[in-house]
Amino acid sequence: MTPVPLPTVPPPQRHTVAPGRSLAELTAWYGPLPLRRRRVPLAAASMETPQDAGQPSFRFEFDDRELRAVLTSEQVDTVPGDRLQLTGDLALNGVAFPVLLRLRVVERDEDRLLVVGAAKLPYRLLRRATGFRLPWRIPATRLRLLVAAEFA
Repeated sequence: MTPVPLPTVPPPQRHTVAPGRSLAELTAWYGPLPLRRRRVPLAAASMETPQDAGQPSFRFEFDDRELRAVLTSEQVDTVPGDRLQLTGDLALNGVAFPVLLRLRVVERDEDRLLVVGAAKLPYRLLRRATGFRLPWRIPATRLRLLVAAEFA
């Protein structure tokens, strides 16, 4: 009996963001005017690629007294020009709010991915759906969530 080598299936890869290698910012806008910018700590971020070479899944966890939320991707589309478009949910106060996060791939290596992107959120709809509120003295019409992360 001769041994038959079995094909090796590559395991799913999970890339995380090292501490200090990420940035998140929440900006409140009123029309064309930015009213408030605030850095939001990115508690954790991960990217998982399945073993069957399907689409990756992204997860960003924000931990701040104003914004405690988790953004998870449901669908990842590639856009021409080295860009990714993530359709997902922002879980805030137990409610999933739909989000479109557009990421630009700044640098891509075999074991590293550097992305920068932003999501625009309508403040009134977000407030009604999730109960998220800014201080009363900030009359925002929309929010921009900026994310920069280096997955390694």
